Amino acid sequence: MSLRGLQNQQTQDKLTRIAIVSNDKCKPKRCQQQCKKSCPVVRMGKLCIEVSPASKIAHISETLCIGCGICAKKCPFEALTIINLPSNLEKETTHRYSANSFKLHRLPIPRPGEVLGLVGTNGIGKSTALKILAGKQKPNLGRFNNPPDWQEILLHFRGSELQNYFTKILEDDLKAIIKPQYVDQIPKAVKGSVQSILDRKNEMDNQEHICRQLDLLTVLDRNVDELSGGELQRFACAVVCIQRADIYMFDEPSSYLDVKQRLKCALTIRSLLGDDRYIIVVEHDLSVLDYLSDYICCLYGSPGAYGVVTMPFSVREGINIFLDGFVPTENLRFRDTSLVFKVAETADKEEEVKKMLRYKYPKMEKQLKEFHLTIDTGEFTDSEIIVMLGENGTGKTTFIRMLAGKLPSDGNEQVPMMNISYKPQKISPKSQNTVRMLLHEKIRDAYVHPQFIADVIKPLQIEQIMDQEVQNLSGGELQRVALTLCLGKPADVYLIDEPSAYLDSEQRLVAAKVIKRFILHAKKTGFVVEHDFIMATYLADRVVVFEGEPSVKTLANSPQTLLTGMNKFLHSLEITFRRDPTNFRPRINKMNSVKDCEQKRTGNYFYLED
Repeated sequence: MSLRGLQNQQTQDKLTRIAIVSNDKCKPKRCQQQCKKSCPVVRMGKLCIEVSPASKIAHISETLCIGCGICAKKCPFEALTIINLPSNLEKETTHRYSANSFKLHRLPIPRPGEVLGLVGTNGIGKSTALKILAGKQKPNLGRFNNPPDWQEILLHFRGSELQNYFTKILEDDLKAIIKPQYVDQIPKAVKGSVQSILDRKNEMDNQEHICRQLDLLTVLDRNVDELSGGELQRFACAVVCIQRADIYMFDEPSSYLDVKQRLKCALTIRSLLGDDRYIIVVEHDLSVLDYLSDYICCLYGSPGAYGVVTMPFSVREGINIFLDGFVPTENLRFRDTSLVFKVAETADKEEEVKKMLRYKYPKMEKQLKEFHLTIDTGEFTDSEIIVMLGENGTGKTTFIRMLAGKLPSDGNEQVPMMNISYKPQKISPKSQNTVRMLLHEKIRDAYVHPQFIADVIKPLQIEQIMDQEVQNLSGGELQRVALTLCLGKPADVYLIDEPSAYLDSEQRLVAAKVIKRFILHAKKTGFVVEHDFIMATYLADRVVVFEGEPSVKTLANSPQTLLTGMNKFLHSLEITFRRDPTNFRPRINKMNSVKDCEQKRTGNYFYLED
């Protein structure tokens, strides 16, 4: 054999393959089975791809597959994915659901008395890892046909901290509670008033303290099905916090919450820490994850195909590795680009804005039942994004709806006539069509325009879900489609309410870049309501700060510069931020730390300096 042939052979030996067949997309009865016909291994007479008349989807043999990927290119429904993996991962397979399906490699390592944070994109195995660590799913080490017994599983994890951990779970020493990811499903499963459910679950003497900490005292008499998204989230966290357990797991505890509630929730979770308690948190808001965790495990891989858990890192290092897309300990790059947050704030920009002022809205007031909102007069220009900062219930969505012309003000004041494109906070899919049909129907000109495809559709990965029905999309997919529809509509002003909801950390940063690039390229104006602090600071040219008593009486200030507005907002929350010197992301200072006290003393609640 030639030297090149030998090298190729060694490379083939080193690689192990994953073949993924999508249950939704694979339709053997509607195609000519191009995958089977084009496979070189099948042509040699081996059963690498099998499609019998009775089978609902194709089956690919990973041992026979040579990883050429021809079948994936030929499939008309894009249902197949062939991925070559380094062979060292083969020995570290933790779980696989079935043939040609998702595969998880390695597990996060929880430590007693510390908070473990998990960060990674959606569909990469975070929820699977939580189920296994909670003892609710038995890891099959990739052998879904003949799962191993616990003795073999403990042998597999021999020598690691996980061996002790699983031994404790088996001996029933550990009780685990998971706060579910989708809190909007809770009213379907639980009936009754908030107070009655908390009383029923209460096993510790901290119920009143937890309810006060999570602002639940005002909703105790309400039924669970009457709660808003944010109230449901806080209720779900409270239910977990008042139970006695050894392992507490929180799957996305900050969604639906404003900045103040996120930090209160983080402090409540940290208050559960004990010498022999494990706490694991999955969180997509990186500034909250930073504030909450003691150490971090990143997950990388290919969503829906496979996920790999890294070894534990310190909080700063772990989040920076995730943003950088490179794991130094494994010498492995899992993302082509690094994510950096450089905010340019210069005097020239201020001058430029003054010259180009184009729109002005008057001082307005709005009374909705017991709630009264006052809006100070303000001016804005094209090519800028104004971010609205405030707690839940301060009137941000009301202001946006008034700008959109959907709510009149109480006086005779008129919002200037503008073409508006509005993405609401809550997205409820009414269309029965596929995503392609919906885009064709709503934004026909934009969705075929090369510039729009390059700036919006490609980065938001809309092409992968083009042929799926809108009704079947997940929350994150719906959010990306709603953003595409909003930006695709020709308008002067784009009003975007909570673009980060349901998106994972990576998608949030991509969405922020997409919004910023589109608004600046098209020379339009954007008004954005956003609670994810990293996303808000990345997007904002100027900010509108809402202050007052939520749900009672509030004031929307005139737009201010990013630094002035952020200082004002953070002062009201009593939080200080510093910047990471590596990628300039905002980091929350720990309460009463040296840095926190120093910044409060000088009045610098928000740092823009490098």
